[in-house]
Amino acid sequence: MAAQPPNQHDGFHPDLTDASAGPSPDARGRVHHVRSGDLDGDTAQTGGMRRFAAISGARVGSERMWMGETHVAAATSSADHHHGDSETAIYVVSGHPEFVFLEEAADGTTREVRLRTAPGDYVFVPPFVPHREENPAPDQEAVVVIARSTQEAVVVNLPGLHVLHRP
Repeated sequence: MAAQPPNQHDGFHPDLTDASAGPSPDARGRVHHVRSGDLDGDTAQTGGMRRFAAISGARVGSERMWMGETHVAAATSSADHHHGDSETAIYVVSGHPEFVFLEEAADGTTREVRLRTAPGDYVFVPPFVPHREENPAPDQEAVVVIARSTQEAVVVNLPGLHVLHRP
């Protein structure tokens, strides 16, 4: 096997040779390697956050999932939003982000719920649940890895939080 240039195609299944051209027609027949410095910031955004795609239909030909990073600056809150019919799984890499949503109590009142997280924690957001991310730390960015059950990042920005009533 011929030697390859350093940092290029260092696995048994090579990367896309031109990531800017999108996935090749045979993209679903091989493994893809997306390096940490090669994330795509051209994604759906919410105020107060920066999302970066690693795995998507446009980048690697995925059909049922999206995965990437989200960065929330120190002392920042995202806008209220949901992710359509996508399930969202979150892994906290750094910082102590808080995930905020509303729920209805047994007595019919609405209360705000805050999930306070730490590195290594996981969070699951069901489809259509309005929420926001907050980073209360005054001097540390929060970074999380996101995986969604859709091909691309779905973000629906909202004017405010509300309780999701399921039929």
